[in-house]
Amino acid sequence: MNAKIVWRSLVVWAMLAMPFALLGASSAPQVKTDSGLVEGKDDGAVHAFLGIPYAAPPVGDLRWKPPAPAAKWSGVRKSTEFGAHCMQGNVFGDMTFRDSGGSEDCLFLNVWVPAKASGAKLPVMVWIYGGGFQAGATSEARQDGTHLAQQGVIVVSMNYRLGVFGFFVHSELAKESGRNAAGNYGLLDQVATLKWVHDNIAAFGGDPGNVTIFGESAGSFSVSAQMASPLAKDLFQKAIGESGGAGERPDPDAAEKFREVKDLKLASSILGVQTLAELRAITAEKLLNAFFKPGGENNFAFGPDVDGYFLPEPPPALFAAGKQNDVPLLAGWNRDEGSFEIAFSPQKPTAENLKATAQKEFGAKADEFLRLYPATTDAQAQRSALDFASDRFISWSTWWWMEAQSKTGKQPIYRFRFDLGPPADPKGPQLGAYHSAEIEYVFGQLDSKAGIAWRAEDRQLSEEMQKYWANFARSGDPNGPGLPKWPVYSSADGWPVMYLDAKSAAHKDDLRERYLFLTGAWVK
Repeated sequence: MNAKIVWRSLVVWAMLAMPFALLGASSAPQVKTDSGLVEGKDDGAVHAFLGIPYAAPPVGDLRWKPPAPAAKWSGVRKSTEFGAHCMQGNVFGDMTFRDSGGSEDCLFLNVWVPAKASGAKLPVMVWIYGGGFQAGATSEARQDGTHLAQQGVIVVSMNYRLGVFGFFVHSELAKESGRNAAGNYGLLDQVATLKWVHDNIAAFGGDPGNVTIFGESAGSFSVSAQMASPLAKDLFQKAIGESGGAGERPDPDAAEKFREVKDLKLASSILGVQTLAELRAITAEKLLNAFFKPGGENNFAFGPDVDGYFLPEPPPALFAAGKQNDVPLLAGWNRDEGSFEIAFSPQKPTAENLKATAQKEFGAKADEFLRLYPATTDAQAQRSALDFASDRFISWSTWWWMEAQSKTGKQPIYRFRFDLGPPADPKGPQLGAYHSAEIEYVFGQLDSKAGIAWRAEDRQLSEEMQKYWANFARSGDPNGPGLPKWPVYSSADGWPVMYLDAKSAAHKDDLRERYLFLTGAWVK
């Protein structure tokens, strides 16, 4: 055979075998997905593929339905810009997006791959953003996967439906589903992303059998819900939760039959319509504006429900019965989760009003509460009030999740508390290690936040956390060379906690009695 023909054949074969085929005249990375060829961008350290559709636009008759498959395309799809974020109001002032704006057509995901990953089977980390199930988007700079991917992992993030678009419950929706289930469309979007990862990530150099889901706040709640859901079985092998678990205090409105009545009544009173056809005919903008008003009472009206499909039972029941997806878990919260509540409360904590709170909320158990949250002086009461606000808001639900997993799961658990308060914003109040403060550290995105004088200890902790998170994604164990030892969370060792700080170290849990008290008071 002609030598030139043989050489050309070998070149063609090699290009087809490469995960990142450099086709045509383009030098940009290209990958073939099930829907078609995508072309990303190369910054030297990572290949970024942004705005890839993982499902069909959930518009028209697809509004309030589980995500449908994305349409296939021919040719090369440029994937160098973030897709539109899902419809939402301006719920949180610190959220700044780098996309084209809000749209009901928003089911896009992003993939960040180390540039030297060609042919490798890398661990995959799938991020789920927070925002109370009402806000958030993957285009936020603080959760950009560029730096975390350089730890030798592939980072994936997705937009998922929010608010009334993601969690509306209606009897007609339950009927048309064929499963007598309605709601949780945002959570089903997350499942669709995990299925996309399972089917496509090998083409990017990732291992579909080594997937870690991780998230913060509502994203952490989502991670615990995915652990509870049978629909996510075998779609991930590890889980990381940052501040939030699906073990919220019992809510009688969470069950679908109660939500049907509540949601329909709300839609009827605000929009003057009742049927599903009428509701689907309303424009996305009108629907959003009807339920979101600055400071409005309905801004958080729509969230996850026990639908009988994604969640066959409440998560506490699923965990108690050992029906959860039993995977290694790394979870925890920040020391000052409730600092926003305290900072912006018109009434500052004092020993007197904390004692009044104890009596009002715990009655005969008020003295026990005050033993665990002491209020001998006003200064002491301020710290106790912050601790209680943090526990009531999100810390206790995260503790419950780990506790539930420790009772019926067989996989290791690692618990943390993020203690290093970032440098104070000169324009704002002193908030300490506030809710969401750890995100920039996990993603190595400290510099995404302007106007902050970051210290050497912040950068060191960010490096540590990126390594811990990536190590856990690789093996289910966060430990590695050069890192402070992080022991497994177990009764045998006194339920140790890794305190992430300027000098990170693990110590026995000295607050367990507090959470057992709250469980006894809140869970009947």
